[in-house]
Amino acid sequence: MPVLSPTTGLHEMLALLTSQLHPDANHKEDLVFLREVFSERSLSYLMKIHERLRQFQLQSPTPVLHSASCLAEDVAEELQNGSLEEDEKELLTLLTAPHVKAVLTVHDTVAQKNFEPVLPPLPDDLDDELEEESVKIVRLVKNKEPLGATIRRDEVTGAVVVARIMRGGAADRSGLVHVGDELREVNGNLIIHKRPEEISQILSQSQGSITLKIIPAIKEEDRFKESKVYLRALFDYTPFEDKATPCQEAGLPFTLGDILQVVSQDDPTWWQAKRVGDSNLRAGLIPSKQFQERRLLYRMKMGTHQSPKSPRATPCDQTCEKEDCDSEGSVSGQHVAGLRRSFRLSRKDHQGSTKESRPAESAENEFLIYEEVTLFQMRPQDKPRLVVLIGSLGARINELKQKVIAENPHRYGVAVPHTTRPRKSHEKEGIEYHFISKQAFEADIQSNKFIEYGEYKNNQYGTSLESIRSVLARNKVCLVDVQPEALKILRTAEFKPYVIFVKPHILESCLQRSSPTSPGRGDNGHITDEDLQDMRQSAEQMDQQYGHLVDRVLVKEDSASACVELRNILERLEREPQWVPVSWVRS
Repeated sequence: MPVLSPTTGLHEMLALLTSQLHPDANHKEDLVFLREVFSERSLSYLMKIHERLRQFQLQSPTPVLHSASCLAEDVAEELQNGSLEEDEKELLTLLTAPHVKAVLTVHDTVAQKNFEPVLPPLPDDLDDELEEESVKIVRLVKNKEPLGATIRRDEVTGAVVVARIMRGGAADRSGLVHVGDELREVNGNLIIHKRPEEISQILSQSQGSITLKIIPAIKEEDRFKESKVYLRALFDYTPFEDKATPCQEAGLPFTLGDILQVVSQDDPTWWQAKRVGDSNLRAGLIPSKQFQERRLLYRMKMGTHQSPKSPRATPCDQTCEKEDCDSEGSVSGQHVAGLRRSFRLSRKDHQGSTKESRPAESAENEFLIYEEVTLFQMRPQDKPRLVVLIGSLGARINELKQKVIAENPHRYGVAVPHTTRPRKSHEKEGIEYHFISKQAFEADIQSNKFIEYGEYKNNQYGTSLESIRSVLARNKVCLVDVQPEALKILRTAEFKPYVIFVKPHILESCLQRSSPTSPGRGDNGHITDEDLQDMRQSAEQMDQQYGHLVDRVLVKEDSASACVELRNILERLEREPQWVPVSWVRS
C-alpha cells in the first residue's frame, strides 16, 4: 500500500487506491466494478471540489468589503461618463448584468450577516403596574393573507383580547398568539382606546412584519392536533348572509355536498373547518350542528322556518358575541316494457293501506345539517356497491341503464322484479320476472321485502331486496332505477349505495328542436314551453328534496354521451376512494 501523508487530498487518495486494485480469480468482477467507479472523471472532480471547499473553510475567510454591490454601482457610473475602450465596455456590461448584481447583493447580505433574525428591542415605556416578564413582544410576518385571529373587547375590563385563533392561519402557525391574550400595541401604536373594528383595519392594512405587544393570558390554550372528523355539508352556507356569525370575514362558505374537515370543536356554537381540496391552509368558522339545529327548530316553532341557504338572525342567534378580524306519480298509459324494469309507483301510491317498511326518521334527523363521512376504498374481497339511478322528468334512466348492462352483462346486472301477472309462453322464471301469486306478493309487502312496488292493469309489480342481493352475490354491479323515496331503505352499510341523479340537459333552444325519441312533446312533435317548465320543476323539486343523498349528478345531453359518462363513473367507483357515511364502515 502507498504511504499517505496528512496533506494527501481525497482525489489523490482515490487515484492511489485505484492503482492498487489488481483483480484476482476470486473477486475479479467486484474489483473491476470498483475500478470503473473510482476511475470515473466526474467522481474525481467531485473529490477535488470537496477538497477545495474544505481547505477554504479551514482558512476561516472573511469578506474583503461589505458593500460590493455599491462599489460596482460606483464603478459602472464612472465608466458611463466617458469614452470606453473594449475592455472597459466589457466590464460595464458585466457590472450592469442582472445576474451579476444579484450575486453581489447576496455577497453583501452574507458579509453583513443581514440574514440573521433581529429581535425588536424591548420597549422602555412599559406600564408601571406590569411586570417586565408579563409582557410578550411578538413579531409576525404577514403577506396578503389575513392574520387568522379575531378580537373582541372584554365587557368587564374593557381590554382588547384575542377571541379566536383560526387553525392554519399565520397566528396559529407562529404558535406565539393564544386565545385570551390581551393586545396592547400594534406596530408601536397604542390600541387600548381604539374600537376592535379599527384595530382590525390596522392589521388588515399592515403588510410584511407586524409587531404586537401582548399581555399573555393567565392560562394559555393547549396546542392540540387537528381533528380527523370529516363532514359532508347537507345545506348551503354563506357567512355574509348570517347575522349570527361572530366574524363574517372569518366564516367559511360552503355548498351542499362539500366535504369539510373540522379542526376544532372547542366552541360549542362555532366550529372551525376547512374544505377538503382547498389550497387555503387557514380554517374558517361554520355553525356547529347543535347550534344550527337549535336555531332552525326555533324558526320552525315561530312559524318562520327559512331555507338554510339564507340564514336570518333570530333571538336565538343573538346569543353569539361579535368578533372582529383582519380579513378580507301515475303510470296510466305507460308501456309495459318500460314498467317492467322501472317502477314509477311509490309506496304511498299503492291502493291498499300498508305500513312503513322502516321506522320513521327521528326528530334529530329532521334538519339536514351535516353527515359524518370517511373515505372508503373498495377491496378485492368486497362485494360491489349498489348503484342507484334516480331521474327527473325526461331523463329516461331505464333506457340508459339497459344500454350499459347490455354492453357488459358479465360485469353489470339488474335486479329481477316480482309480478303477479301470468307468465307468457316465451318468458322464463327468474329471467324477465319472478312470478308469484297475489297472496305471496301481499305477504312480501307486509314483510317489507320490497324497496318499491305498484299496480298496473290489475297486476302488481315490485323490486325486492333479495333480488338485489342475488346480483351482488354474483360479484356483479347491480344497477337499479327507483323512485327517490326508496333511498331511505337502500342507504345501509350492506348496500353502500352510490346514488347518481340523472337529469336532461334543458336549453331554451329545445323549444325549436324536435326528435322522434324526445320525451314530453306537444301535438306538433316539438317540446312545448309547458313541457320544458315541467322538466325544470321536476329536476328542481328532486334536487331540493333528495340532493343531499346524491353522490353524482349526470346531465344527459344525449343517449350516447350519457352512456359513456355513466360507464366512466362506474369504472372510477371501483378503483377510486369515495366519501361514505362513517356508519357504513364502522364495525
